[in-house]
Amino acid sequence: MSTLDLARLQFASTSIYHFLFVPLTIGLGLLTAVLQTRWHRTGEPEYLRLTRFFGTLLVINVAVGVVTGLVQEFQFGMNWSGYSRFVGDVFGAPLAMEGLAAFFLESTFLGLWLFGWGRLSPRVHLATIWAVALGGVLSAAFIMAANSWMQNPVGYAIDPATGRAQLTDIGAVLTNPVFLRSYLHVLLASVVTAAVVMLAISAWHLRRSSGATGFDRSARIAIAVLAPATAINLLVGSELGVTEGVYQPMKIAAAEAQWETCQPCAFSLFQIGGGNNDKTPTQIIEVPHLLSVLATNSWNGQVVGLNELQAQYAAQYGPGDYVPNVFIQYWSMRTMAYLGSLILLVGLWGLWRLWRRKRLADSRWFLRVAIWSLPLPFLVNTAGWILTENGRQPWIVQGLQQTRDAVSPSVGTAAIVTSLVVFVLLYGALAIVDWILMARYARKELAPEPSRDDVPAPAMEPSY
Repeated sequence: MSTLDLARLQFASTSIYHFLFVPLTIGLGLLTAVLQTRWHRTGEPEYLRLTRFFGTLLVINVAVGVVTGLVQEFQFGMNWSGYSRFVGDVFGAPLAMEGLAAFFLESTFLGLWLFGWGRLSPRVHLATIWAVALGGVLSAAFIMAANSWMQNPVGYAIDPATGRAQLTDIGAVLTNPVFLRSYLHVLLASVVTAAVVMLAISAWHLRRSSGATGFDRSARIAIAVLAPATAINLLVGSELGVTEGVYQPMKIAAAEAQWETCQPCAFSLFQIGGGNNDKTPTQIIEVPHLLSVLATNSWNGQVVGLNELQAQYAAQYGPGDYVPNVFIQYWSMRTMAYLGSLILLVGLWGLWRLWRRKRLADSRWFLRVAIWSLPLPFLVNTAGWILTENGRQPWIVQGLQQTRDAVSPSVGTAAIVTSLVVFVLLYGALAIVDWILMARYARKELAPEPSRDDVPAPAMEPSY
């Protein structure tokens, strides 16, 4: 493998691992705030116990997630100095806002929430967990603004003296059409991830009749959130595909393995072949007109094929291969869509059980399925990230800089291999520690809690 391939592999591995924590942190922060709000308004002790229970899982997830995120920022300077020099004046602005505003907001108020039990008034303490949730939401906004600029660069100018991109309009960056839809997509995905985790843990306890009253309530809240959030996110994801079809048509054509321009276009549910070396896929199941609807919001919309786009890009940017890995694009898109639809079915099944006024503890099959649905949102999130980032290749900034020009010229293959091995071992150890901690606390029963007027600080392990 070349130095470029190794650098991409290293950043991809650390990013995918980090992105396992980000959606859960954002979503779990919001759901924990909802649980504490319910306790604050009703005074029912079950909601206080649930707040403390899922709040502990939130703290664990934040602690490990922060460590994994810091490594990525160092990689910009180590392996991607060409990229940092070219877009540092643009990319640095949202990253600075994320670090100085969102991250410190989230971490500061998380500390106040964690150690403020019994020391802050209930209303002030409730405000701290909502501030934590807001910090996570803002953090995602700034990161997605930076990433969306890479997908569709706006609000910039190239300095003729230095050849570097300079930020000229932060408003354009924050109103980037790709950003607006992708940010909403990520927020909804975060809520779905946390709802599935909350439902799976609650179902596990309900099957064992441990804390049945409390976990029945958390399961009902998770179901009430899960079904509408998933349905809306599928629609938002579809609209995001239409937007990307305007600004990144190569990404959408690759996601469909559409080599030739079509109008109208059928959607391929499953196919054999169709990769970069096999441009004549065997379609197993097709849905007429569906691709036109998904890609253009039109029954007979046109989707430009990869061959035509390749010719256009070669004429515009010079000789080269501008087609991303079609196999990865095709199956990442379907993994995301199919598993997302499966999550929606689980949520609708749960709503149907609630509508029938059945006790969730008696729904043995539903509880089994809910438990095994735990990995689904993480697979969906990973597939979506791969679809977004791989589909931009060979560009690191669409139309401005190719990935091969962004890698650090002074970093050799041996250095990247060494650091990659270290990161894999380190992240493997963190994964084991995180799983042990999350599983240990998720399996604990709800501890009895005192009244709201006498809530002590939570008993945390020394390893925290």
